[in-house]
Amino acid sequence: MLMGHGDKLVRIAILKEVRSDENRVAMTPQICTQLKKMGHEILIEKGAGERANIPDSAYESAGAKICQESDLLGSGQIFVQINVPTQERIKKLPEKSVWVSLLYHRTEKACIETLNQKGISAFSLDAIPRISRAQSMDVLSSQANLAGYRAVIDGAALMDKIFPLLMTAAGTVSPSKVLIFGVGVAGLQAIATAKRLGAIVEATDVRPETKEQVQSLGGKFIEVTGASVGSEGGYAKEASSEYRAAQRSAVNKSLAQADLVITTALVPGKKAPVLIDQEQLGLMKKGAVVVDMAAEQGGNCHGTKPGEIIEINGVRIFGAMNLPSKLAANASELLARNLLEFFKLVSPKGEMVCDLKDEIIAGCLICHQGEIRHTGV
Repeated sequence: MLMGHGDKLVRIAILKEVRSDENRVAMTPQICTQLKKMGHEILIEKGAGERANIPDSAYESAGAKICQESDLLGSGQIFVQINVPTQERIKKLPEKSVWVSLLYHRTEKACIETLNQKGISAFSLDAIPRISRAQSMDVLSSQANLAGYRAVIDGAALMDKIFPLLMTAAGTVSPSKVLIFGVGVAGLQAIATAKRLGAIVEATDVRPETKEQVQSLGGKFIEVTGASVGSEGGYAKEASSEYRAAQRSAVNKSLAQADLVITTALVPGKKAPVLIDQEQLGLMKKGAVVVDMAAEQGGNCHGTKPGEIIEINGVRIFGAMNLPSKLAANASELLARNLLEFFKLVSPKGEMVCDLKDEIIAGCLICHQGEIRHTGV
């Protein structure tokens, strides 16, 4: 038992997101229905689903109770939202309650400290181990998939060219060239989307084993000879300066020809690596577009400004922020399914029965009963 023998936690409280650019909601009416069948009472903050076009009435029809924030905080027992909680919200939480959200525990240390001081058991969805048994709970993957799609769409909107080959009476229009840095979930979806739109796609990654994945989607893999990095725990390892130099040399020709570049490289708990420096930007042709998906962690491209579109030497650089939020309907649906699978593990019958030795629980339970449990904090 996580909360002590006999401590039933049946009230799951879904909070409205306070981040200004967040349109998603952590729960959908369909999943509310399934959680109720498992023995939970579902409380939803009034207006929580409005920006995802889910009215309060839909939640009520699914058996959830609509509450004002103050009432919800007073009666909830398991609190769920998407983003990292503010200090103000944490202070309103009941002591020794349960919190579930993205927490980014390696960098959000003040948040973790405050949660721990109140004796709150905090689960970080971004810390769920990337193992086969946890795939259905993998919030990062479900959201990154959508983000990769949206990055291509946003990039296409900023370009002054179309993607596909076009033959007309006035002549032939050549297809656009797209270059993807990083072949994780977001990168693979970006490759697939750009190919469907008719572009010529190339991709590079520090993990040589991703070559076959790129080729299976119709892309060309840019190999970095004489060096590789590999992966650990489902993430690419941080590349050495020697590898980055080799990669830089290998991709420069493609970079100079690219009409659209999408960068996806992130290192958990650290600043995003710079993959396109100032000199490389000078190689790119005017009118080219860079969509930097690592903008929130410092960016993969020189000059990136989070949430802004800037221009350097004729190259437009978009510091993409929270791309899944732009696809709030699908993103909320997938995220809610991830949470359903998570609750099937930690609270299958309306009662917390977590095995602290379970690999998934041990991986994402950051603090519990006044103790920091995760080594990454």
